[in-house]
Amino acid sequence: MKRIILFLFTVSLMSCGVSKTVKESKKVIKGNWVLSSIDYSQAGTYNVTLLNDASKACFEYSKWQFIPNNSTGTYTLTNGSCSDEVRHFIFTIQEIDESTGLYDFLLKPTNPKGKSETNQGFRFKLAALSDVAMQWQQTVSLNGTPFVITMNFTKQ
Repeated sequence: MKRIILFLFTVSLMSCGVSKTVKESKKVIKGNWVLSSIDYSQAGTYNVTLLNDASKACFEYSKWQFIPNNSTGTYTLTNGSCSDEVRHFIFTIQEIDESTGLYDFLLKPTNPKGKSETNQGFRFKLAALSDVAMQWQQTVSLNGTPFVITMNFTKQ
């Protein structure tokens, strides 16, 4: 009887674990990245504030660091007219469908000690991830229609 209970307990713990796809993604995302470009699904000029922080112009060429073993990271805006202080965040890669490998990237800005001051987070579709490139997509509403913001990263 003890063995059956131990077996069931072990199976239940294993079912709660992180999938192989997410584990592999965390290995690939580890390191330093540059946000090389930001594109919109519709042509035009838009006043977009990303991560409730700064404009597209400030975010382009920003430097990002991901530390997956504790799910933390930092980014620094490098445009000369923008605040260049280091911003901190925690992140999670959340699998949506194991059969297709689709997953979301959840990011929550924090202070340097890892505490969120607003408890607000942001969800991005992790549209592409390789050893040299990563792409996030965020769909928002613009005049009642979907508007996609695409963020393209290159690994350093």
